[in-house]
Amino acid sequence: MAEPADVHFLEQAAALKPPASPRAPGPLTGEECLRLFDAQLGSRHLDLAARWLRAQDRGYYTIGSSGHEGNAAVAAALRPDDPALLHYRSGAFFLERARQAGEADPLRDVLLGVVAAADEPIAGGRHKVFGSRRLHVIPQTSTIASHLPRALGVAFAIERAARLGVASPWPSDALAVCSFGDASANHSTAAGAINAVVNCGFQGLPMPLLLVCEDNGIGISVRTPPGWIEAAYGSRPGLAYFPADGGDLEDAFAASRRAAEWVREHRRPAFLHLRCVRLMGHAGSDVEAAYRTPAEITADLAADPLLRTARLLVDRGIATADGVVGLYEAKRRDVLRRAEQVRDAPRLASAAEVTAPIRYREPSPGAEEPGRGEPVTVAQAINRTLAALLDERPGMVVFGEDVARKGGVYGVTRGLMKRAGAARVFDTLLDEQSVLGLALGFGLAGMLPVPEIQYLAYLHNAADQIRGEAATLPFFSAGRYRNPMVVRIAAYAYQKGFGGHFHNDNAVAALRDIPGLVIASPARPDDAAGMLRACAGAAERYGRVCAFLEPIALYHARDLHEEGDEGWLAPPGGTVPLGRGRTYGDGRDLTIVTFANGLRMSLRAARRLEAGGVGCRVLDLRWLAPLPVDDLLREARATGAVLVADETRRTGGVSEGVLAALADAGFDGRAARVASDDSFVPLGDAAAHVLLSEDAVVEAAARLLGRSR
Repeated sequence: MAEPADVHFLEQAAALKPPASPRAPGPLTGEECLRLFDAQLGSRHLDLAARWLRAQDRGYYTIGSSGHEGNAAVAAALRPDDPALLHYRSGAFFLERARQAGEADPLRDVLLGVVAAADEPIAGGRHKVFGSRRLHVIPQTSTIASHLPRALGVAFAIERAARLGVASPWPSDALAVCSFGDASANHSTAAGAINAVVNCGFQGLPMPLLLVCEDNGIGISVRTPPGWIEAAYGSRPGLAYFPADGGDLEDAFAASRRAAEWVREHRRPAFLHLRCVRLMGHAGSDVEAAYRTPAEITADLAADPLLRTARLLVDRGIATADGVVGLYEAKRRDVLRRAEQVRDAPRLASAAEVTAPIRYREPSPGAEEPGRGEPVTVAQAINRTLAALLDERPGMVVFGEDVARKGGVYGVTRGLMKRAGAARVFDTLLDEQSVLGLALGFGLAGMLPVPEIQYLAYLHNAADQIRGEAATLPFFSAGRYRNPMVVRIAAYAYQKGFGGHFHNDNAVAALRDIPGLVIASPARPDDAAGMLRACAGAAERYGRVCAFLEPIALYHARDLHEEGDEGWLAPPGGTVPLGRGRTYGDGRDLTIVTFANGLRMSLRAARRLEAGGVGCRVLDLRWLAPLPVDDLLREARATGAVLVADETRRTGGVSEGVLAALADAGFDGRAARVASDDSFVPLGDAAAHVLLSEDAVVEAAARLLGRSR
């Protein structure tokens, strides 16, 4: 079935007549107009080809850029070394950026993404995205507005890397550009990111970011109230506003150039409001007639940016009507030829191929080395390790809420700002999305970000920045882009009733199911130091995203069995291999598998059990991802009886993964678990009713061993 936008363009373009006197030249030369028209034509015919491929069951993506082709003018106003985070309707921008950089065949590259071909040059068939390292286009998926915090981070990192003398992919006078739709502008992620952008400018911090809202007035079927974007952003203090008609190529270019020059000169953010139309619906499966009137659809066809550029070419005497139609049809043939070439291109053929960019590829772990020096607490071990890492790595930055002058809620970052300087250890807004967005930008800039999330419960406000942005980037770029980071998170419970749920959260399921994420969960000071070093190394060398869960209740613990025994102190330093557990004891009757606060409970429980004649060994997992499966199986088989002591919840807790690993490996011994209840952590003494306890571990061990007898 013919697309109305295709038919309408051909009918109207063929009828174009030159004016009595040619239109006066504007900001674009005739040659520039033709070049941008070529990008617009390419984008339109990519949309048509995507639907042709879908009709043959060869294509898998039909969200197009039709009606948004004016964004080619935005690309023309920028430099090819300005990092770009693009809206999924920015096809013409991508093609013009490719032309600027001399990319060989961007049309074919995009079509390879449409058919999910394994040799597609950015995502390798894992998703259809606009992305290229050479073009400085950072691939984004279609999650609404989730890329705006990263755009904040990229813009901030351009300046901070230059200030610190750290090598960056972008020149110091570059600006970042981020495009998004009018519907996305209403998302809380966008609102928070733009607020942080403006806040940076208000503080006098450089923020060279060009925000481009491609406003077509509708999000799928939900209308944006007319005038809303201008009302919301047209007069916001600290955010320069540049309106443009996205259907008028010259107006779009002139406004884009003014906005880009303003950002580049002032190093302050700007908002380019590019008014567009949406043609051919939201996607190929979308039936616009179900929610739009014929008059609305007809009005958008009349405002087709390709038709308006064709009229510009004819009015200025650059081309004739026949010439315009000829260019349109020549581009159709060019794109369809490529579509035919790629429609049967090989797809990813195995799970191994699909998961290759996110599989753990680090070398086999080496030997563990013990810490050295005076025994310290967990908090002191982390503090000293952060200080040493800052000394060793000039590109490392530590930031978050309260981390600088105050030194963190629990004093873990105390003294680091004085040691490394305010450019490398600094406070942020109280907005976890912005904290992680900064980390995403720093990582892309070649630095090592170590952000702090003040409590695990606060992470859930911004978990998509790890799940949907950080962890997916190597997947959707086939490893060509990486965003290394070590996210420190004060975690878990047992603060003697203080703070309730928001300061005692034990929900780690939201992290455990993120593919490729490294999750460290140290309990002892020496492990905390060695594991933090392991995470920094994995992030720096392999681009890993690491979550470092620090047990709050053990930060300042000193004793293990009796008051004053100082059994929980240990010297910092040393090394801990990624993905390796640690065993305590060599009993032959029972293996207790645990982590974090559970380790202290389990060691105490083991001593009580041993007093009753039960020989125990305790395996501290240390790593929740990747799980130390080899260590788990070795210690399980050594006793034939396994009790998992899990301080997280029964549903979604760590014990589920441990028992599954035992089952997968064919472990035929006895196995049980004891875990905290499926409950939020209440305030005060009531917390003891729902959290794992030492007594519960002892009782569960007795039940497990008693059943066997």
